[in-house]
This record gives sequence, structure tokens and C-alpha cells, in this order.
Amino acid sequence: MPPENYGLENIKEITINTIDKISLLAWFYEGKSDKPILVYFHGNSFDIGERAYRIKRYNDAGFSTLIVGWRGYSGNEGKPTENNLYLDGKATIEWILENTKFNSEDIINYGESLGSGVAIELNLKFKFLCTVLEAPFTSIADVANKRYKMYPTKFLKFLIKDKFDNLSKIDKIKSPLLIISGTKDEVVPHFHSKLLFEKAIQNKKSLFIDEAMHNNLYDFQIEKTVIEFTSNIWK
Repeated sequence: MPPENYGLENIKEITINTIDKISLLAWFYEGKSDKPILVYFHGNSFDIGERAYRIKRYNDAGFSTLIVGWRGYSGNEGKPTENNLYLDGKATIEWILENTKFNSEDIINYGESLGSGVAIELNLKFKFLCTVLEAPFTSIADVANKRYKMYPTKFLKFLIKDKFDNLSKIDKIKSPLLIISGTKDEVVPHFHSKLLFEKAIQNKKSLFIDEAMHNNLYDFQIEKTVIEFTSNIWK
């Protein structure tokens, strides 16, 4: 469905082409000239329409936004493997640099759950205004270990093809970092966020919400913290 059906106005539906010739559906909103752009990398099991209500809050605050659908999601072709999602993320950032007034240091690099793996990886290639991680995980193996406790984590690491080893990369992030997590997260245990936060070495802030779960963080208006955090950096 078009973005208007999700309550979004003045949104441009665009196509982002990856280096391996996959076309990704994305929605771009041009906000106020004195505000940064938030790039939203969504989590597993969602398409971009299901995240429209989140994007709208940033649009209403005057931020430009770009939300992209992964390959294999939102009607896009392709397989969403770890390496392929990295290609999707890189193509998204490059689209901004080539088609808008923004440079990489104007970008709020926002990764939700699965998207946190891409957001962290992109920090190895680009310098951002800041990075926001919502309900991030230390690695896919560690998440799987919660569900398949009969296998030790070191064994699961060999079984799982896509590792998204966020913990090994988090201390390489050069941009200011905000980590948001619910202490009652039933999908990615909250301690993942705590471990990532402890290992991160750059300017960092955490928002850990008691009683919040994996998918209801916006019920607690976390966008207010995101906007405040980024506005203090953006001058």
C-alpha cells in the first residue's frame, strides 16, 4: 500500500538499487532544512508500512527520514542474508549521499533489532551524526542460545550462518551512540543491550525502560529521547 494509507503525508516512494541489482522499496520524506535525516533500518518480520507510525513522529518533528525495506521484505526480491543486508544498508546510505543535500555526518543511523546489525556494520564504513540502536543484540548466536539452550553458544556459532557479531564491533563505532531497550524484552534479552553499552567506548547514552518489551518501546515515547539526543549533537 502507498504511504498515504499509513497516515504519512508528502512522502516520496523511491527505489534504491543495490550493487547486486536488487531493487528496494523505500520512503523518503524531506523535512526542515535545519534538521538532520533519520535513516530507519527495521527489524525482522516487519515491512516499512508497519513502521510508518514511528517515522511519522520524526517527520512531525521536522526531521527528514528514509525508511527502506530489506530484500525479502515489503515485496522486494532477494534473500535477506547477513551479507546481503549489509549491501542493502550501504546502498541506502549511498542513495542519500548521491540524491540529497545530506552528507554522512548529517545522518541519524537508526537500527531496530535485526536492523541494529546493519547499523553497527555501517559504522565501519561511514561517519554518522549519531547511531541509535533499539533492542539490539550481541550476536545472532547469542539470541539463538536463548531459544535452544540445549546447545552451548560456541556450538551454535558454527551452526548459524549469519552471525551479526555486534559485540565484536560495538567498540569501533566512532559516532555518538544511543542504546534503547526494554528490561522485559522477551525476544532479545535486555542484558544484550547492557553488554553492548558497557563495551562501547564513544560518547554514549542509554535508555533502559522498566516493563517495556521488544516491540512496544514506542508506547513509552522513546522518540522524545532520540530527538533530544540528536538535537544536542546537531548544531
